[in-house]
Amino acid sequence: MADSDHTGIGRLVNWLHRAEDLILSILLILVLGLAFGQIVLRNVLGTSIVWADVLVRIMVLWLGMLGAMAAARHNKHISIDLISRQLSPKRQLAVECIVSLFASLACAVAAYYSLIFVISEFQAGEIAFAWVPAWLCASILPASFGLIALRYFIQGMTAAFRPQRSGQP
Repeated sequence: MADSDHTGIGRLVNWLHRAEDLILSILLILVLGLAFGQIVLRNVLGTSIVWADVLVRIMVLWLGMLGAMAAARHNKHISIDLISRQLSPKRQLAVECIVSLFASLACAVAAYYSLIFVISEFQAGEIAFAWVPAWLCASILPASFGLIALRYFIQGMTAAFRPQRSGQP
């Protein structure tokens, strides 16, 4: 375990990561269960829950955004690194820093515009399904893009200030 894992902040971050993983797991089980339930209801009983398909689509959105947050946390996002493998360790750090900061900027812009979208949904007062407002369903967008932007920013700054080991060019 890293030294920072023993600090209060390290324990809090680890707890938040576990909570994020738990929510992701529960949501996946719920999506699969609801989709399976709908199939059984339609094919066996000839009925269905009217709003279940909409809920499944919204849950898939949440699942995708929570998955993206987890991928960013572990630095497991999709990347094309054909050139960076050929670079020296010092240049690899520079590329990692630039890529992370660019990703942070792109996610911050997405968070801003998705927040504008959520606000407009709130003002419109639309209902997504049952009695659930559309803005609540879309609220995962600015929240997740904002957190992903923060994670990439931290990764970029960590790469920028990571000390070089002696003997590395």
